[in-house]
Amino acid sequence: MNSRLVLIVAGEASADLHGSHLVTALKRLEPGLTFWGIGGPRLQEAGVRILFNSSDMAVVGLTEVISRLATVTRAYLTLKTILRKERPLLLILMDYPDFNLRLARAAKRFQIPVLYYISPQVWAWRKGRVNTIRRWVDRMVVILPFEKDFYREKGLHVEAVGHPLLEEIPMDLDGEKVRLDLGLHDASPVLALLPGSRKEEVTNLLPVMVKAAERIRSEHARLKCLLPRASTVPAELIAGLLRKSSLDVQVIEGDVHRVLKACDLAMVASGTATLEAAILETPMVIVYRVSFFSYWIGRMVISVPFIGLVNLVAGEEVVPELIQGDVTPDRLAREAMDILDHDERRRDMVKKLHDLRETLGQGSASERTARIALEMIEASAFGGETGKR
Repeated sequence: MNSRLVLIVAGEASADLHGSHLVTALKRLEPGLTFWGIGGPRLQEAGVRILFNSSDMAVVGLTEVISRLATVTRAYLTLKTILRKERPLLLILMDYPDFNLRLARAAKRFQIPVLYYISPQVWAWRKGRVNTIRRWVDRMVVILPFEKDFYREKGLHVEAVGHPLLEEIPMDLDGEKVRLDLGLHDASPVLALLPGSRKEEVTNLLPVMVKAAERIRSEHARLKCLLPRASTVPAELIAGLLRKSSLDVQVIEGDVHRVLKACDLAMVASGTATLEAAILETPMVIVYRVSFFSYWIGRMVISVPFIGLVNLVAGEEVVPELIQGDVTPDRLAREAMDILDHDERRRDMVKKLHDLRETLGQGSASERTARIALEMIEASAFGGETGKR
């Protein structure tokens, strides 16, 4: 039995990033802790022993999970065994609800306290999962401004810590300097392509983005495209999709924040990247497309007016969203050029993005979450509230 073990599950690329900062903060506050779990390169760099890679488990939509079922099942059984045999001090769960809530139930059986950091979007769909969370999770730590009231009204022990992106995004980036560093001094406009952090997303969305950019190039001959590759997406997948086009696309390994700061507009897959663009005040068009069946099911159960986190947090359509059948090269190109070619609309969007950034908090989310995690560990060790099952 590892007496100082903490188990962490980050099933998405964004959770891998946020989780790495949380682990770093925990190690700084309590150097003797050991971390195992599910994640990606960022958690591994932070010192977590990666048992399963998050890129092998992440899916988009409801039908796409079938291809990953064997891996997901093996991961669940492995972590369940660790909970039973190793008895970690704490289980930290991040997003990835279907897997994580099952694991939380197993942790309860073995009297392991559970901290859920970064809420699953139960406020958007399948709200009945709140009852499951209340039953199996000891404390929720949320990062979006409206989530605290949502969970508190449902009777959960919840803390709001602000959005971790605010401590991860360098706010002193100079867009003009980044352009020069990337050799873009003659480019106009600069377009960022962010097709997602999952293989299915990239396969689905990147060809549409490329064709849309080709249409924009017909009106803007000096167009330059930047594509920051997520660590969870194989380089050969990106290369294969780009090989079919004559478009000038500069693939950059990570460094999404510099890319967003350097560009005039971003085409962004719905997800955390939309908030990254918002914090950097980068105009964008959000795109979302999954399988027909996944979308059909989703339409029946999703109860929010927008797909993009930017618009959800703002409570209005600050940036355009193209969903499912609207995700076409022509439509995407038209929306993009409407922003690029109209200064007043662009300025209004940038102002609203600035206002939205102010609502996301003041940073230090990882430090605050780490202190909550240590409180739970100490309470469990002395038979406190989070240790009672």
